[in-house]
This record gives sequence, C-alpha cells and structure tokens, in this order.
Amino acid sequence: MKSLVILFAAATTMLAAVDGTVVNQTTGRPEPGADVSVFNLSQSGPELLDSAKSDANGHFSINKTLEMGPHLIEVQHGGITYNTMVPPGRPSTDLRLDVYDSTKDPAAAPVSQHIVFLEPSGRQLGVTETYFFNNTGKKTYDDPNGTLRFFVPPAAAKDSIKVNATEPRGMALEQAPAESKQKGTYSISFPIKPGETRIDVAYTMPATDPAKFASQVYYQGPPTRLVVPSGVTLQGEGLNPLGAEPQTQANLYEIPAPAFEVTVQGTGSLQGAQNAGGGDGAAASSDNTDDSGATLRTILPPGFEDRRVTILAIALTALALGFVLLYRKGQAPASVKDKSGA
Repeated sequence: MKSLVILFAAATTMLAAVDGTVVNQTTGRPEPGADVSVFNLSQSGPELLDSAKSDANGHFSINKTLEMGPHLIEVQHGGITYNTMVPPGRPSTDLRLDVYDSTKDPAAAPVSQHIVFLEPSGRQLGVTETYFFNNTGKKTYDDPNGTLRFFVPPAAAKDSIKVNATEPRGMALEQAPAESKQKGTYSISFPIKPGETRIDVAYTMPATDPAKFASQVYYQGPPTRLVVPSGVTLQGEGLNPLGAEPQTQANLYEIPAPAFEVTVQGTGSLQGAQNAGGGDGAAASSDNTDDSGATLRTILPPGFEDRRVTILAIALTALALGFVLLYRKGQAPASVKDKSGA
C-alpha cells in the first residue's frame, strides 16, 4: 500500500510539468489573465501541448507531461507574444515569465545603428541593411502602422526583398513587409521589446554602369555606415571614408545625411573576403582574441549558429555580422580610426 502511495505521488509530480508566474516588468507585479501556451519543438515544427491562464496572482500551471527535447513557452499580453525557451534537461517548474506593457512612442526604442552592406557583382548589386534598436525602458514599442519604415530603391526586384527580425535573446523570424503609397517605402510591425532588437533587410538590384545606390532613412539617429568588399570604393557627397577593416580590408564609410546617393566602383564579395580572412563561421576557432583579429565564432551574437541558414537566406553573411559587431558602436580598430581622424 505504501508503495502505491509513493508511485501515485510520483505520477502526480510528473503531471504538474509546467508551472510558474507571469510577471509584468513594467508594473513590477504579477500579471493575471495572461494566456500561457507550451509547445513541443521538433523537426516537424512546433506542436501545441496545452494552454492555461494565469490566475489573480499571476500563477499558471499546465498539467502536461513533457517529452524530452526543447520546449517553447509563449505568453500573450496586450496582443504581443513573449517567448521563453526551455532547453532539454532544464527545470520547467517555478518559472518566471516576463511580459511588458506597450507604447506607441518611437522614442522608447530608438535606432542605435544602421549599417548597409553593398556587394556589386557586375550583374547585380546585393544590398543588406541591418538596423539595431536599443530599448532601455520597461515598455515594448508596438505600432500597428509600423515600428520600422525603410526605403528600397524602386529598381530593386520586389521578389528579392527579404526581412528578418531578431528579438532580444530570440531567433530570426521572417517578416512580410508592407508597401506604402509612397513609392519605395515599406514597413513592418515587429514589436521592439526591452533589450536589443536587430532587423535585417536584404534585396538585389540590377547592375548599372556606373553602379549607383540611392537611399534614405526615416528615423533620427546616428549616421548610416556603409561596408563594401576589398577592391570596391564609394564616392558621394558628404561621404566620410573610415578606412579598411584590418583583417579583410573591406572598406567602410559613414554618411550623416538622411538621403544620399553613392557611386559604387569595382566588384567584390563580402563572402569571399570572409573566406580569405579566416574561413567559415561554423568552422572557426572559439579561441578568444582581441577585436581586430577575432574569429568569426567569438564575434557572432549568441545563438547565431541556430539561425545561420535563415540569415544566409537573406544574404546576410557571417562576415557582415562580424562587421556589425565591430563597428555598430563606433569602436573601429586603431588603423581605421587613424584614417578617419577619430
């Protein structure tokens, strides 16, 4: 009889597989009435296991035995989904799931850096633009009319436009841009949560002779930076050369004007420069080095390997990500700063 009681108690513990508290970090209090869902992640995609609502004290409990493997927990609050990953072997009880109130004020999440990568091949011009948002507050910036407005030259192939958004500590998620009545202007309505969010926009344009690239930005923030492969140079009004990146010799520029046009001279590939400068990121050494000679693995953001295929699908190469981390905060290596007079 005693053995049966022990077995029953153990079974009950297994059924109480997921529980915890939803906490509103904007108010600092538990959040009642939040919808919590648990998904099993497998090669066939996410599978909904069960859902529950948080009670008056923000507590939730889902009596579902979890299989081995990673799980995703989603919380819906204010029309925004907040995700928490539960890796294999990690406890799934007594969890704290954070949510935030939202605001439509763009000042809550300013663009901290905008970097444009240009890769002219002679047949076409490949363009990848990376935007970083820095939300240091306790509210999510959410605007159904668009949290990011961006310009794509009308000459670009519409079917080549790809947009990925990566939330803080999250994975890259493909977005469907909406075209406005203003020609060449698009927007996405991706919530900008507290922390750092990255949005990547990629497209291709037919080659011209000479190759030209014209764009504009719709935010108030730091100057736009442009990166081109070694052997490729840019010319344009107000363009400030920053010098060459020491390892790959890719050329960097900065332009403060919200609207600009540059002439692109030469051809080259950032992917080719990456291979010449140290090989593929997946095979790079994990040894720590300084910024000027860092291996691709040490300078890539956490979790990059998990979303490598997705990012490459929109032409954001591993080398480009390395440049983002080296230059997005203006901390260029000494040889670059010397040439720019900084």
